This record gives sequence, C-alpha cells and structure tokens, in this order.
Amino acid sequence: MALIVRGYKTELKLNNAQRTACLKHAGAARYAYNWGLRRYQEEREAGRKAPNAMSLHKELNALKQTELHWMYEVSKAAPQESLRDLEKAFRNFWKRCQKKKQGTFRGKLGFPRFKSKKRGIGSFRLTGTIHIGKDWVQLPRLGKLRLKEQGYLPTKGVHILSATVSERAGRWYVSVQVEEEHAEPGIALGETIGIDVGIKAMATLSDGRVFRNPKALGSHLKHLKRLCRQHARKQPGSKHRQKAARKLARLHAHIANLRKDTLHQVTSLIVAKTKPDQERPTCIVLEDLQVSGMVKNRKLSRAIVDVGFAEFRQQLDYKAKQAGSLIYTVSRWEPSSKTCSWCGWIDEDLTLSDRLFQCKECGYVIDRDLNAAINLALKAAG
Repeated sequence: MALIVRGYKTELKLNNAQRTACLKHAGAARYAYNWGLRRYQEEREAGRKAPNAMSLHKELNALKQTELHWMYEVSKAAPQESLRDLEKAFRNFWKRCQKKKQGTFRGKLGFPRFKSKKRGIGSFRLTGTIHIGKDWVQLPRLGKLRLKEQGYLPTKGVHILSATVSERAGRWYVSVQVEEEHAEPGIALGETIGIDVGIKAMATLSDGRVFRNPKALGSHLKHLKRLCRQHARKQPGSKHRQKAARKLARLHAHIANLRKDTLHQVTSLIVAKTKPDQERPTCIVLEDLQVSGMVKNRKLSRAIVDVGFAEFRQQLDYKAKQAGSLIYTVSRWEPSSKTCSWCGWIDEDLTLSDRLFQCKECGYVIDRDLNAAINLALKAAG
C-alpha cells in the first residue's frame, strides 16, 4: 500500500447567504495577496530583506484590530493560505530567474501580479476541521454546503488536508485534497501501444483504434464570435455589459469542459486501468512534440490549441502510472510519418496534405496516422 495525495473536485449547490459568504472569503484572500505583494515590493525597494508568509500574516493580524475589522467575518485560513501562495509564487519566480541565468529556461519569468476582480472572483483555501458527507461538505466559518453530485467525495479512510473553493462562470466548486492509501498497481502485461496525436483525429493508436477530435472550440466558434461582438458593443461599466460578460464566460467554460471531458474519456480508454494486467498496455509510446513551436503556424494554431496536447500528455502520464504502464517518448525529429512500417523505406517527399502513405519500395498502402502510430510502437519494441 502506498500513501498518495489526491484531489477531488465537485460543484457546490449554494444558497444566497452561502454565496455571499464565499464572495467575502474570496475577497479577503485576494486582498491579502495584493497587500502582501505591495509589502514585498516596499521592503525590496527599501533594500531590506523580503518578508515571508509568516511575518506578513502577523502584520496582517495586527491590522485587523485597527483598519481591517471586516476580516473577522471570514476564516483566518483564507488570507493566511493566500500569503503562502504569494511566498510560493516568489520562490518559483526566483527559481526561474536562476534557470534563466544558467540558460536552461526560455519562457517568461512570471513576476507575481496583482489580482483583479475583473479577471475573475478567484478562489480561497481553507484548512482545519473539515468534514465530508454523502451530499455535503462542512468547512470552517461556512458551515455545511450542499453538493450537486452525491457520493463523489471520499467520506472514510482518508485524511483531509485542505479544501479550495473556487468560482467559474457563475458556478462554485470545492476541491478537497486528501491523503489516502492505494494498492500498488500490478505490472501491465498487454501489448505496446503507439499513439500519433493530430488535429483531424485526436489520437490514432497502433492497434487500429481512432479517437476523433470533438473540436470543442471549432464547433462553437460561430456562437463565440457572436457573443464577443455583443459584449464589445455594450457600454463599458453598464449592467448590460456585465450580463454579456457572464454569457461569454459560460460559453468559454462549456468549451473547456467539453474538451477536458473528452480528453479524460480517451486517456482512460487507452490506459484501461480497470482491466486485467494482460489487457493493459505494457508501454505507451508518444512523440515529444513542441507545441509552442507548432502554434506558430497561423493556419493551424487554433486547431492545435483546440486539441489540448499538453493536457492529453499530462493525463496519460499520471493515469499510466496508476495502471502500472510505462510512458516512452520518441524524439520529435523521428520521421515516424514518413517511414514505411512494413519495410522501413522513408518517403522524403511526404507532405501534410498526404493522408495516405504509399510505399514505393514494397507497395504498402496505409493511413498516414496509423502508419506513424505503428512506427512509434516499433521504436519501443526495438
């Protein structure tokens, strides 16, 4: 048995009083983060040592008695955990700066920014006494909150670490982080599977299975453009503009949920965690794609982002680990699509528009994506 940390997220069913209380907690967390960021900048500009989360929290507690009486209405954990998030953000920022000097990091440094309500209500994290029932969760200062989904959150045999309440497009969610024991997965003994990811088909497997791309953004693009125009036409600061913004946010959330749900279904079918050891793939082979370089193609960038390659890889990584399968990565420069999976001949003239691979050496004809998936599986076997 292994002790692992896992998160469970589900939607809340709040009444008006509970929604107001959650808004107060989110506002307190946002205020503490911005206040801590200002204090950090002041200390750095004055040439003094940057404060840590503990010293900032002590200073904030002193201000509660004089200037911030309204903070007594919320749990002390909300601003405290927000300051810890700020400390972690700065710690990660300085790590990226160090890697930048060493030449091992090329992205943005990501200096912590002030949080704005215009970019979203945000979230807050609570610790302490947390209880979970079949259709409710009890949080400090918030009391019992009803859940829309019953029986999903674990109620027994786990140690609850924290609970994060967040809002998105008018809906409230709770994510519970727990420590629980899991049996070590048996070693998968099935066949090796090669996966070629693409735009038309989200994933083509070497065993012949093809998972179509639902095109979450593409299928809603016309509706999205219409709502964007409606939002742009409204007077800034007006109630109608806020209403249009809520409609736009709901559509964006729907598109994101549709994409994520499809990715979860596809990755779960590939890993086959619930099946016997002989039916789970021993090894899953993928290409090491550089998505940041692929999206520079202006004609394909929207379609590439719509698939969600990074999320696909992330889900496969942790699900394969839970199922006892291995993940093998092949270099992105490997000519898997141009190589004949039957005789090994390489077609240097193959283009993206060629959907069939026709070998001029042995006459083998096969779908381009399936040919690439088979070649990836052979790489792991070889």
